[in-house]
Amino acid sequence: MITPLLPAFRDGLGVGKEQIAGALGLRSLFGATGPFLAYIAETRGRKVGMLVGMFLFSSGIAIVAVWPTFLGFTLALVVSTLGKYVFDPAMQAYLGDRIPYKRRGFILALVELGWSGAFLVGVPLVGVLIARAGWLAPFPLLSLLGFTAFFAIYRFMPRDVPKVSERASMFSNFAVVFASSAALAGLTLTFLVSVSNELIFLILGIWLEDSFGLQIAALGAITIVIGLAELGGEGLVSGFVDRLGKRRAVAIGLVGNSLAAVLLPILGVTLPGALFGLFLFFISFEFTFVSSLPLMSEVVPERRATFMALMFASASVGRGAADFIGIQIFSYGFLASAMVAACVNALALLALRGVRVAAEESS
Repeated sequence: MITPLLPAFRDGLGVGKEQIAGALGLRSLFGATGPFLAYIAETRGRKVGMLVGMFLFSSGIAIVAVWPTFLGFTLALVVSTLGKYVFDPAMQAYLGDRIPYKRRGFILALVELGWSGAFLVGVPLVGVLIARAGWLAPFPLLSLLGFTAFFAIYRFMPRDVPKVSERASMFSNFAVVFASSAALAGLTLTFLVSVSNELIFLILGIWLEDSFGLQIAALGAITIVIGLAELGGEGLVSGFVDRLGKRRAVAIGLVGNSLAAVLLPILGVTLPGALFGLFLFFISFEFTFVSSLPLMSEVVPERRATFMALMFASASVGRGAADFIGIQIFSYGFLASAMVAACVNALALLALRGVRVAAEESS
């Protein structure tokens, strides 16, 4: 919710957009420490990893609810994002342990519907809530929902037993991953894709406010377009990625996302055109990222949770890097942001060539 509604948090906290962007950058960089907690999911089980991640997220969100300052806001972003980057790889590993590779793209795409659902329903409601009750209003509610999810996972999700082969030290797990050239290529790919997306996502709210004068509730409603795009991307993945092949699907998504980035400044001269351009950009990004999840889940299967955590950490570092430079690039105009995003995607295509998994080549 932070980036599309960035003007609301900027004004509510009484800081400039550069300070908010800096807080987002710190959020992403601290989120990169998630792999150090992935050790829990390897040695104690994926369910325990998910519980730790959800607890960090929920308690992190609560910080700003009781300490509504810019520092409290920044700490809330850092701790809650760390929780997300502990939860996500544990969840992906939990499913990867149980779902055959040939069907994994379909299942992981279904799980990702939660993300598009948050954009379709959650962020527009948050926009209305902020318009009526102020910028702080969403945080207590989100913390309560997070703790509810924590207890639901604890009560209803079957516990898994770690394999004996996974009872290794944290650093030996890292060593296995970094010894793989395919893993290094996968981490590079994830970093670059995340940089490209964040360069647009970061300045989305500011661009729409400056260009078309949209107010907070309207900016929240605009995220419905992003939610529909994310939903469409996940639907395409669930329908085609297992038949196309995961690597081929990622390549198609990267090309499409680059073209969408190039078209954005052209289409964005009017509000309907801007919304259509954003739809194309986010549907192609979601298709790319969700297609990469089943591929990445098989790159280092013997250290699945550790590698998935490193993948999400790489995404977090990529977003952090874009947060620190995105406002400066945007100062040269939206065209500059779009062109840089397209060029970064081109580099990601080169990195994809090094991502090889035995299951993909034999399927």
